[in-house]
Amino acid sequence: MTDDVTDWSEMAEFSAVDLTKSFVLSWGTESESLLIDMDLFLCPEHAFYEKPRPAEKACFQPAFLEFPFCSGIKSGADEGDSQPVSEAAEALMHGAISGLIRVGDGHYEITGGFGQVEINAERPILRLKGHIS
Repeated sequence: MTDDVTDWSEMAEFSAVDLTKSFVLSWGTESESLLIDMDLFLCPEHAFYEKPRPAEKACFQPAFLEFPFCSGIKSGADEGDSQPVSEAAEALMHGAISGLIRVGDGHYEITGGFGQVEINAERPILRLKGHIS
C-alpha cells in the first residue's frame, strides 16, 4: 500500500457533510461513472442544511456520490473473477458508511455495512438531488 492516503474528511468534496452518518441506498452506473445513491448527512454549516423537524434527529438529503470514468470495482465478496463495472455495482449491497479513503491517484476504498469496495476512478463528485451543486 502506498503512503499517499487521504481520508474523506480531508477532501474538499466532503466539506460540511459526515459520511460516517450517511447511508448507501444503492449502487449503479451511468455512462462511464459509478453512482452511489445515498442519504447524506449534512452538517449545520452546509449551504443546504435544513433544521430537522421535531420527529427527525438530523438533516439528511438525498444525494449521489459519483466516481467519473470508473474503470474497476472490487468488493471483499469478489472471488477474483473480473466482471464489468455495471455488473459489479449491481451486486453490491446497501448499508451505513464507515469510511472512505483515497489511496494514491485514482484509487478509492469505501467501507461500511456493505463491506469494503475498491474503486478505480477519477476524483469523486458529490451531488445533492434536486440542488445544483
